[in-house]
Amino acid sequence: MTDLADLRSDFPILDQKMNGHPLIYLDSASTSQKPNAVIDAIDDFYRTTNANVHRGAYGLSNDATDRYEAARARVAAFVNADAGEVAFNRGTTSALNQVAYGWGLYNLKPGDRVLLTLMEHHANIVPWQLVSRHTGAELVYVPHTGDYTLDLDAFTELLDDRVKVVGVTAMSNVLGTINPVRQIADAAHQIGALVVVDAAQAVPHVAVDVRAMDADFLAFSAHKMLGPTGIGVLYGKAELLETMEPAEGGGEMISDVQLDSSTWAAVPHKFEAGTPPIAEAIGLAAAVEYLERIGMDAVRNHEVEITGYALDRLGAIDALTIYGPTDTSNRGGAVSFTLADIHPHDLATILDQRGIAVRAGHHCARPLARSLNAPATARASFYIYNVRSDVDALVDGLQEAREIFGVA
Repeated sequence: MTDLADLRSDFPILDQKMNGHPLIYLDSASTSQKPNAVIDAIDDFYRTTNANVHRGAYGLSNDATDRYEAARARVAAFVNADAGEVAFNRGTTSALNQVAYGWGLYNLKPGDRVLLTLMEHHANIVPWQLVSRHTGAELVYVPHTGDYTLDLDAFTELLDDRVKVVGVTAMSNVLGTINPVRQIADAAHQIGALVVVDAAQAVPHVAVDVRAMDADFLAFSAHKMLGPTGIGVLYGKAELLETMEPAEGGGEMISDVQLDSSTWAAVPHKFEAGTPPIAEAIGLAAAVEYLERIGMDAVRNHEVEITGYALDRLGAIDALTIYGPTDTSNRGGAVSFTLADIHPHDLATILDQRGIAVRAGHHCARPLARSLNAPATARASFYIYNVRSDVDALVDGLQEAREIFGVA
């Protein structure tokens, strides 16, 4: 195991107590906690450099612009992209909506298909549903297998020349499943389809290389990778971004505005209408620097170890069902489960009384939940600041829940 226990002191929120117990945070798949380096970077910007970007003919604005664009370059390099291929937005959901409305609305037509997986977060389903109403395109879904991996045989059967877009999560936020994005991209490109990757769960936990994936579009959020809320990233291949329309219009994203028409700014700025998330971009760059200092191999190794330990300990609890692959080489740190007939919200409440924060519900993936015959699950998700004793506390809390509800 890569020993990252000393990093816990970098996260001030973990020093507090909840309900009289030390806080044990197991909801990083929803949002991660922030290290001092990120908090300090945002604080420093507001104290020393706060001004709008790309607009002011004065020194402070120029300094803010330099820091904002340096953040873009740093974030782009983290996923092996060029700075001109990375647009900032409000988050993964915003980025995927940009693709659906900026590309799908103008390129899909009746008879076309958008091929998604049943593992998708609502963010990679609902925008395509909305766009399909305008275009007449049809949505079809790839199921998962009994071992919680993508059914690649079904994918092959569904992939035909009607498919124009393939949307796939790189790592499921419910099952933890890591999908073979490059294999999917190769097959999709052979029939001329574009590949849109939801990498919200992947980028924080594994080394992501957009070139190696051959993704046409890829989206992720800062707040799941130690960065601030309110900012995300859309990566797109340069030639696609050049031809794609913006989904939002207004200041900053224009080159010129006439009374009856407008022309757009150069990529990627044409996708950044209004005042961009400047301080948030600087915070995201600080998060990237923090992760790079640790090394993404170390991040991944720690996740494999702590998740394997969690699967072993949780798997020993009678009447507990885990949803997701058992092979840690093919999964991330999100572990969803049910315990007998105890409602997950009750489990989360009991755990909260012990200071343990887990998620309960459908995790913004209702179609997947229905396919599992589990409308709701509890989910513990791990990150670099979690240690084995966190897992032990989770197990003790679940054993207490069994006693409270009289589970044999």
